[in-house]
Amino acid sequence: MDGRPDNGGSGRTHLVVVGLGYVGLPLVQAAIAAGMRVTGFDVAAGVVAGMQAGRSHVDDLSDQDIREALEQGFTATTDPSVIADADVVVLCVPTPLAGDGRPDLDAVTDAVDQVVRYLRRRTLVVLESTTFPGTTEDVVLPMLQAGGLMLGEDFNLAFSPERIDPGNSTYDIRNTPKIVGGVTAECTRLASEFYGTFVETVVQARGPREAETAKLLENTYRHINIALVNEMARVCHELDIDIWNVVECARTKPFGFEAFYPGPGVGGHCIPIDPNYLSYAIKSKLGYPLRFVELAQEINNSMPQYVARRVQDLLNDDAIAVRGARVLLVGVTYKRDIADQRESPADAVFAQLASLGAELAYHDPYVPGWKPRCGVSIRQVDDLSESLDEFDAVVVLQHHSNVDLDLVGERHERVLDTRGKMTHKGVSRL
Repeated sequence: MDGRPDNGGSGRTHLVVVGLGYVGLPLVQAAIAAGMRVTGFDVAAGVVAGMQAGRSHVDDLSDQDIREALEQGFTATTDPSVIADADVVVLCVPTPLAGDGRPDLDAVTDAVDQVVRYLRRRTLVVLESTTFPGTTEDVVLPMLQAGGLMLGEDFNLAFSPERIDPGNSTYDIRNTPKIVGGVTAECTRLASEFYGTFVETVVQARGPREAETAKLLENTYRHINIALVNEMARVCHELDIDIWNVVECARTKPFGFEAFYPGPGVGGHCIPIDPNYLSYAIKSKLGYPLRFVELAQEINNSMPQYVARRVQDLLNDDAIAVRGARVLLVGVTYKRDIADQRESPADAVFAQLASLGAELAYHDPYVPGWKPRCGVSIRQVDDLSESLDEFDAVVVLQHHSNVDLDLVGERHERVLDTRGKMTHKGVSRL
């Protein structure tokens, strides 16, 4: 990088990635492929030990990918002093919601504390963790400057939102445009130059607040449209209209419409969380609610309860009480063909049905030993062909490609398909 330390004369940029999860690891892989020397720092000793042994804990990188990274010089450590030798430090730590629904920036501030301890002159620091507008300038920047370091002289700072879509085989970190917003024009230039070495398109935002808000707008847009189609699904069911056919017909319009599909709720690392960051920022700074976001949250959060009610209706139609009924949940991850369970609506569906007295089991080839957040144990069914007949109802929450839904549809008479993928006679769709 122009104007950057040359890592002891080697000419290779030394990147330290703080946080080795779903965001940090794809960045590690791409930077190594671009010829950088890459070190990963994470406070989770188990994660680091697993990576040192060549094991991956995320869907998008295999064990072989980790082994190849190690062979190319990648190191993972719990020692923050590696930051002292970095040319670029990228923060990819989690930003969950606190118990009261407020943004929890503890992981960000803890990471910045470590950066301050070891930051050397002219290092580029980039925050990738999703957060509310103003975090980079109002939280991170003052922390970096508190020890007497000067922006532009001792360090440069930018925000670049992660856009990782776990399990997406078409778009990855290389061909997904990267938004960059620096605190100064020089910060933007340096960050753009860094990402431009391994990302095809870099989009320069006006500043970090615009970059922060762009990420929130992307996911709020999805959140609101999912809520719209979820509400339409409930209305269409009452009116005996096939919502899935409605969407397929509407999506034939070549302009002005993007297809979204109903489901048992929203899950993952973005949609259930990111809109709350935007809502929090608006309410705390402007004093009024972001009504679209709050309404969408209400609708999407109610879907697991709606699913439970539909299961209850299926059982009632055949004079079977939900209390004591044996119900099989098929697919408990938040997304198809991955093991990621973060914020999966399956947790809430389980809790709703369990509260009604149903006896539950699950089938998911990607999740051995599922433990719902409510803490109640649940039996795993490995072989659908041997076990289907013992259940009173089946709920398809996720349509993994390695699950035989034809078997389910042909063999069972009470199936609720929340993903609209089954057309078998007698199957009820959301």
